[in-house]
This record gives sequence, C-alpha cells and structure tokens, in this order.
Amino acid sequence: MKKAKPLNELSLIELQQKKKVVLGAAMGLGVVMLIAVVVLVYVAITAKQPAFIAIGFCSLINFLPIYNNLQKLNTEIKNRAK
Repeated sequence: MKKAKPLNELSLIELQQKKKVVLGAAMGLGVVMLIAVVVLVYVAITAKQPAFIAIGFCSLINFLPIYNNLQKLNTEIKNRAK
C-alpha cells in the first residue's frame, strides 16, 4: 500500500491539486448526505419515528475529517504563499 507524503513534503502545485480533489469529494459527499438527511427527515415525519431525525443529523459528523484535512491544506498553502 502506498504511504501518503506529509503535507510539508509536497510542492505547492501538488497541494493545490490535492485541495481540489478533497474539495470535490467533500462537495459530492455533501450532496449525497444532504439528500439522505432530507429523506430520513421525511420518513421520520411520515412514519412518526423521531429517531430517524437524530440519525440523519448525527451522520453529518462524517464531515469532520474532511473539514480538518481541508483546513490543514489551506494552512499549508497560505504558509507557502508568504
């Protein structure tokens, strides 16, 4: 298995490419998760099962690692731009 390079070993161009890939993946996953939450809320209302609402909104925690990765990439890019 290929081991990922640390951010400080990547060039500025590689960092920008990685940022585009991660941002695209986050947006794609975000759209799918938004649709899933809307469907779960609809099912919860029609089936009178409030647990589905909690499941839908708690599943948004899956975005924390992606958000942290984007923050690290942005920080590294800004540090290099100085």
